[in-house]
Amino acid sequence: MSVVLLGPQRKPSVGPVVRSMDLPGRVATITAGWQEREPDDAELDQQLGAPGLNLSLYARWLDVLERDPEFATAERRLRALLDEVQEVYLVRLDHALRAVYAIARRGGNVLLQADALTEAIAAVREVDTRHLRRISDIHEEYYTTCPPHERPVIAEHRAAVAQRLHDTSALVITGGHVGVLVATLHLFNVAAALRSPVIAWSAGAMALTDRVVLFHDRAAQGPGHPELYGSGLSLLRGVVALPHAGARLLLADSTRMAVFARRFAPARCIPLEAGGRVDVNGDTLPPGTRVLGEDGRVRVLEAA
Repeated sequence: MSVVLLGPQRKPSVGPVVRSMDLPGRVATITAGWQEREPDDAELDQQLGAPGLNLSLYARWLDVLERDPEFATAERRLRALLDEVQEVYLVRLDHALRAVYAIARRGGNVLLQADALTEAIAAVREVDTRHLRRISDIHEEYYTTCPPHERPVIAEHRAAVAQRLHDTSALVITGGHVGVLVATLHLFNVAAALRSPVIAWSAGAMALTDRVVLFHDRAAQGPGHPELYGSGLSLLRGVVALPHAGARLLLADSTRMAVFARRFAPARCIPLEAGGRVDVNGDTLPPGTRVLGEDGRVRVLEAA
């Protein structure tokens, strides 16, 4: 399955991309990340050159919560538990990353510092691994006790979504709230029904990966720690999508960026800026893709 990752669409480029693909039919769209503004897709349709077929995942999610109170209660409990797990993870992550940055900026014996830094980053990676495992275990238990496919309302919506995807020639996923986007994509089993190319940007690009990483070095309260949120659709494995990288990351801080890249290696960290396009087929990134190197600098992939 081919995937096209785009940069942020403040200066829209999705229209030319769609036209360049010479698609034979209508395009399905997912704007669930916009939440209450999900139906406000007229501008998107204009960019696409024809009305898209909006899968209305956010509206479907609200419908499920309204028509299946038992599931809604279970869902609220799940979200509360995951929020608590995330808070505990952030406490552990803060201590681990503070140690990394302290060692990285410390002088002294070069070999000793290099070994200590490698060990400190390994400790952060272990915190990340345990966090993802805990999230996975929670979801596994949840799906065992409350299987979505056995809920009539969810099954109804899943069938409708699958049919719409079958009737269209590509899927466009916009940005917005990545948590809502990932949750609705999973709930309605979008990955299982996909057969056509996917075009995504911002939170949509993040939602396609196997590990969703939240990041913001330029927050009002100061740089935050990049944190693992969970698993996306896993259509892209070994990729960390970084939309708005120039605005959200301290790319000039090579020490901080080197830690970022080494922490998530061997995954490739891809800055996605306005006007950018990355065409991915399988697990191979094309030559010309900008990636964050382990030296903390953005470089361009060359042909193998």
